Amino acid sequence: MSENNKSQETSKENIGYEFLAEDIEKNKTVAGLAYILFFLPLLVCPDSKFGKFHANQGLLLLITSILGSVLLSIIPFLGWVLLPLFSIAVLVIAIVALINAMNGKVKELPFIGKFRLLK
Repeated sequence: MSENNKSQETSKENIGYEFLAEDIEKNKTVAGLAYILFFLPLLVCPDSKFGKFHANQGLLLLITSILGSVLLSIIPFLGWVLLPLFSIAVLVIAIVALINAMNGKVKELPFIGKFRLLK
């Protein structure tokens, strides 16, 4: 297969998104960093669908972690016990998502990944 045909191929995962293989290869590092600074792909590669997907996932994870932390810190005793577990779960999800993005994979976050805040 020629180099030209490879760049025109699309990568399609089970969740129904299509991204150009060239877009994935070019922007996977920045997409991975979206789980640290969600807006980074929006600044560095604003036309990248792959970057926007991971920026959206990073924003969802940030909002969920803030809301979950606030909610659990308000609830006496049980919330205080669950807060460290919640924080560890968010950290693990962020690391797995970062690794997936760096490897060029398109996987939604569990439970919250189906929501779209960035189009």
